This record gives sequence, C-alpha cells and structure tokens, in this order.
Amino acid sequence: MKKLFALLLVAAMVLALGACAKSTDNKAMSYAEYDAAELQTAVTVETYVQAKQSWWDNKATIYTQDKEGGYFLYEMPCTEEEFNALVPGTKIRVSGYKSEWSGEVEITDAKFEIIPGDTYVAAPKDVTSLVGTDDLIKNQNLFVSFKGMTVEAYDESGAAFAYKNDADKTDDLYFKVSKDGKVLSCCVEFYLTGQDTDVYKAVEGLKVGDVIDLEGFLYWYEGANPHITSVKPAA
Repeated sequence: MKKLFALLLVAAMVLALGACAKSTDNKAMSYAEYDAAELQTAVTVETYVQAKQSWWDNKATIYTQDKEGGYFLYEMPCTEEEFNALVPGTKIRVSGYKSEWSGEVEITDAKFEIIPGDTYVAAPKDVTSLVGTDDLIKNQNLFVSFKGMTVEAYDESGAAFAYKNDADKTDDLYFKVSKDGKVLSCCVEFYLTGQDTDVYKAVEGLKVGDVIDLEGFLYWYEGANPHITSVKPAA
C-alpha cells in the first residue's frame, strides 16, 4: 500500500512539474505580434540589448530591439552581476507585461535570460522625413537618426536648451530642433548619458540656428521625445 501511495505521489509530482514547465515555456512573439498585443497582457520576446539606461535597487532599465522593432524594458529585476553581463548586442529572452506610461510602450514586471551566441547591434534608422507625422510612432523605441535639424529656442528666454535641474546641473537636458517647420522635442537622459559624456557637453554648447545631426532612442513622453545619444554638426 505504501509503495502504491509513493508511486502515485511521484506520478502526481511529475505531472505537476510538467504542467509548470509547459506554462512557463511561452513561444516568443514576433514584433508584429507584440505590437498587436493589448496593453496589460503577458508578452514574451527575444531581443537584443542596445543600451543600458540605469541600474538601481536590483532593477535595470534597458533599450533593446530586434531587426523588426524596439522594446523598452523598464525596471526589470536584475542583479548587478547580470546587469554588467548585458553588454550591447547581447540576445535575451524577456517575459513580462506590455504596459504604457504617457505614451511610452514598455515591458514591465519582466524576467529575462541571456541567450548565448547570436548578437545584434542596430544601425540608426533615419526617420527625419517622419518628424511631425503620425508614422513616427511606428518606430518607437528604435535607435534612430535625424539629419539636418535646426536648433530652435527652447523657451521664451531664447536659450537653445534647458536643464531639468538648473541649480546644480545634474539632471536631464531639453532642447528643440526643427525640419521644414516641424518641431521635435529632445531629451538627453541623464541616467543614460550624464554630464561627462560628449553628447551632454555638445548640447550645452548649442546655439539657436545651429544645424545638427542627431542619433538616439525614440522614446515617447506625451509625444515623441527621443533620448539623444549623439549630437554632431550636420554632415
């Protein structure tokens, strides 16, 4: 009797483990499937690290993309050791929930695993012609470029840029550029590219009327608000 009970118990455990494995073995979505998914639903994607914005309290915020689209991973649980291993190009499998905040679509409450071998670092996609159009958002979270943009006065003061924290200048920078009368608001995200980076210093040196080329990640905040990683005089 005891043997029969033990065998039944083992069989039940095997079935339970099989069910558990099946429930977590989610098929990775294509970007089109992810894009079509409703907000607040579970998603699983395979994507590649492009840049790391921040790590604190064992949470990482990361820009990633594949060859079809971009994914912003917000405060993904991650140890410091794991964070250091997530170098640009690293392929990861991510499961979490498709969420949205002020227009920015992101994956939250995520879990990830590194997939060794395959790597991919994206070249910037030129989206200059899409500034001011409804099609720009289709490139949300991609690494993009804007060519031949003219620096506009950021506000009524006439300054070419503004500090989020004007007191000690240790926070984001904001500036505006235009092309053919269409204006784009940009941000130098301090946690991604702080005050010691070339791009931060370049924005601090801008003058209204300068014509520049930009690269960055097409973040969204109440409209397009790319996180700029490179500012150079127009080629």
